[in-house]
Amino acid sequence: MQLLVSVRSAEEAAAAIAGGADIVDAKEPGAGAIGAVSIDVLREIAAALHAHVPLSAAIGDAVDEATVERTACVFAAAGAWFVKVGFAGISSEARIAALASAAQRGVVAASAGRCGIVLVAYADADPSASPTAGALVDIAARAGARGVLLDTADKNGYGLRALIDRDTLRAFVARAHANGLSAALAGRLTADDLPFVQDVGADIAGVRGAACDGGRAGRVTADRVRALRNREDTKTHEATKLFLYKKEKIFLVTS
Repeated sequence: MQLLVSVRSAEEAAAAIAGGADIVDAKEPGAGAIGAVSIDVLREIAAALHAHVPLSAAIGDAVDEATVERTACVFAAAGAWFVKVGFAGISSEARIAALASAAQRGVVAASAGRCGIVLVAYADADPSASPTAGALVDIAARAGARGVLLDTADKNGYGLRALIDRDTLRAFVARAHANGLSAALAGRLTADDLPFVQDVGADIAGVRGAACDGGRAGRVTADRVRALRNREDTKTHEATKLFLYKKEKIFLVTS
């Protein structure tokens, strides 16, 4: 399992790397669950990583095809390895599929396949107004996405582990893997939750608040990221983890 740490600045990105983050995720916590940083901030974060650490970037919840395609294109061109897009308030699977395809067109145009998309479902969303996690996996596979993320929309509410039981999470991860997608879990995860996330088979655990002094709105520190890494299974610490691209998907390989 890989540890993804969400950062809002180049300084936080440096702290995340120093603490041992496997993936750095550009996200503005003041703009919602998957709020986007400015393009200038994204470029600064990308420059700090020197392309040595995978960079993901949240681009928010999709509203219309033109906007999501343009935003995905700009963020991919700025150095993101993959962009995360959500669909809050949209229940039509056909509409979500169209938006996902638009995001995919954007990253392909900017990066010739280097960058991919990750579709986001919310565990605490009203099922009548947002896609279910299972439906999103199927849409992601058809759109050519590289992965799916199950997160929480309300960062002041219950965390993922309190909302979804172990068997349901295992089924989500298995469905993603069966469709050739990487599976990421996030949503107010703590250090104590990481062994649980690993146990259900997730490829990536995403955190922000647990990596910060002062909670989600605080500042990412190397010490907190390091403490999170220390909670992972010994096998994970000893593994050599590489991202390989195959059929435009990201696969996690350990040796």
